[in-house]
Amino acid sequence: MDQFAQSEQALSAAAEIARRFVRGLGDRPVAYAVTPEELAARIDEPLPARGSEPGAVLQEWLQRAEPGIVASAGPRFFGFVNGGATPAALAGDWLASAIDQNAGPWLSSPAAAQTELTVLRWLKELFDLPVEWGGALTSGATMSNLVGLAAGRQWVGKQLGFDPATDGLGGKPAIPVVSSTEIHASALKALGTLGLGRGTVRRVAAPGGAVDLDALAAELARVDGPVLVVANAGEVNTGAFDDLAGVSEVCAGHASGAWLHVDAAFGIFAAASPRYRHLTHGIERADSVGADGHKWLNVPYDCGFAFVRDVDMLRQAFAATGAYIAPGPGAGWDPMSHLPEMSRRFRGLAAWSALKAWGREGYQAMVERCVENAQGFARWVAETPGVELLAPATLNIVCFRYTQASADAPLLDDLNRAATRALQAGGEVFVTGTVWQGRVGIRAAFDNWATTPADVDVLKAAVGRLRVETGS
Repeated sequence: MDQFAQSEQALSAAAEIARRFVRGLGDRPVAYAVTPEELAARIDEPLPARGSEPGAVLQEWLQRAEPGIVASAGPRFFGFVNGGATPAALAGDWLASAIDQNAGPWLSSPAAAQTELTVLRWLKELFDLPVEWGGALTSGATMSNLVGLAAGRQWVGKQLGFDPATDGLGGKPAIPVVSSTEIHASALKALGTLGLGRGTVRRVAAPGGAVDLDALAAELARVDGPVLVVANAGEVNTGAFDDLAGVSEVCAGHASGAWLHVDAAFGIFAAASPRYRHLTHGIERADSVGADGHKWLNVPYDCGFAFVRDVDMLRQAFAATGAYIAPGPGAGWDPMSHLPEMSRRFRGLAAWSALKAWGREGYQAMVERCVENAQGFARWVAETPGVELLAPATLNIVCFRYTQASADAPLLDDLNRAATRALQAGGEVFVTGTVWQGRVGIRAAFDNWATTPADVDVLKAAVGRLRVETGS
């Protein structure tokens, strides 16, 4: 059998296995209760001395790994803020793997580079962002935040008289960062990676999840020099939005200048709907924006996107030179000059396929359907004895908890931790736990294209049944 026949046979086997899995997503348990030891015993083994037929290898892995597979692509996964994968996005991702393009330099795949440019323009149109902004597709919101903050670090450094990307930070003036108490872990991770420090962020109050503009202005007034400001478009526990127009006004009033980065991991998709676009008002005045694609764009992992107003700062932050990678005459846009990766997978094809297949109207309908699902569940929580909302459902996240009239705060916290574990282990639905304003709670996020009101009813039933079992 020649190499192409072998590939075709392997792809056929993979396609059939994947078809069965996707077809069963609505019926399979969302998760199993499995220990690390149990899963290691099923999967770990010595390196085989001899190979096996590819299709059999895939089938064997699926059987061994089954207890550890979480149906995060399915309609009853409400944990974290995970989307699924639309049919077009899934097919595009398969094709991207088959043609195996390096979407780093233009020369290695002009098709990948141009497709990515088109996706970026389509996303800016979908969110009404300035078309002249630069950007790139990333692996997710963490890398998107890093890209935007790296450009911001470059700008602040330039204002302070040095080039952070070239000179480094050692012995240079500190680059101050101001955000709210609700800054996301991904932004903190990006700041740590960039050498700005997770622990140096000046945090101001964010009652209800949205930053206090007066407190922000007062903190900026204490900064003598240029500053990086991180705002939220969709706080991860409640979906709350900072007043982005107000934050931009505060930044514009800072005498030494401020770079405003908006962490819009999922919240930017509010701009796709006329009903919720007001939540993102002012985002167009930011200097950089980071967001996820494997959330509400509903493309497979991994995908994100970053936009930056000052393209020169972006290129300076990630410039890379070398004789063998120097662009030749007539070369086009090099994605690798706009983000950390030099070699990268062609994630733009899945995004292009998703946007092409659904269009503006399709994403508007998806966002509005997801928010309706969230608000319907939030109304049920508010009306059901034994559970309560911890915060208003601003967009697509519902933060709630179980209550007991006779329980003190520590007991309620323990009750909700146990309830989260029980809901996850039950297999019907998947939610995640959190701590909001000092109280342990539960989060349900609604951003999967395939979730229907019937799936939300399953969530209500699971939460309601556990409420009876716990005596809440």
